[in-house]
Amino acid sequence: MKKLIFILPVILLSASAPEGPYRSDVYQGYVSNRMEIWKNALDRMDETGNKTNELIAELLNYQYGYIGYCLGFNRKEEGKKYFELAQKNLDILERDGFDLSVVHAYKSAFSGFRITLNKITAPVNGKKSIDNARMAIKLNNENWLGYIQLGNTEFYRPSTFGGSKKEALGYYLKAKELIEKEGDTVENWNYLQLLVVLGQTYTYLNDYANAEAVFKNILKMEPGFVYVRDELYPAFLKKKETLLK
Repeated sequence: MKKLIFILPVILLSASAPEGPYRSDVYQGYVSNRMEIWKNALDRMDETGNKTNELIAELLNYQYGYIGYCLGFNRKEEGKKYFELAQKNLDILERDGFDLSVVHAYKSAFSGFRITLNKITAPVNGKKSIDNARMAIKLNNENWLGYIQLGNTEFYRPSTFGGSKKEALGYYLKAKELIEKEGDTVENWNYLQLLVVLGQTYTYLNDYANAEAVFKNILKMEPGFVYVRDELYPAFLKKKETLLK
């Protein structure tokens, strides 16, 4: 697993992570690098009849993460399939006026997906991603997904077009602060993914002390996190050792 930075962690009601019966399956699939467990959970949810908006929002959370996984590993056709399903769910939530700050945060993320699927759309969807992320924060300045999306727009935008990984770090740290303020850090794939992004961002900024502290904290929280334990952290240590020689 090499591209687990996805395009962003996700959010639900009032910036809280999902709490339904599928949450544990998704989390275990994530940390064990067995994404078929994740996929099975969201497929079972999708087959549920008469879904409430709360259940749709939870499903959207998992679809979002799985789309990011597919696009990160060049499984574009599968990613497109789930993106179409997720877009329908987002349309339902927007139509019903379901937490519009959350809706705008997802719209920001989905614009990022569209760029990944078709690079030529970057000028249009890049602006939409930024505008929707800002609107998410305007509607609720404690929406941590909004801050993550702002971070993503800074992280992935070339510096020649105004992007800044340092600015991205500030937004990611704000998102981390808000999640921890809620106390929702246990068996929460969104939180764990945010920590991964923080560790990677510190590494890009050559802040190896903070990067290593983040990676160690991840493994303290979740020793069985396959990607960090077997790939990301060893690669980081190797890079650090090479640079310090």
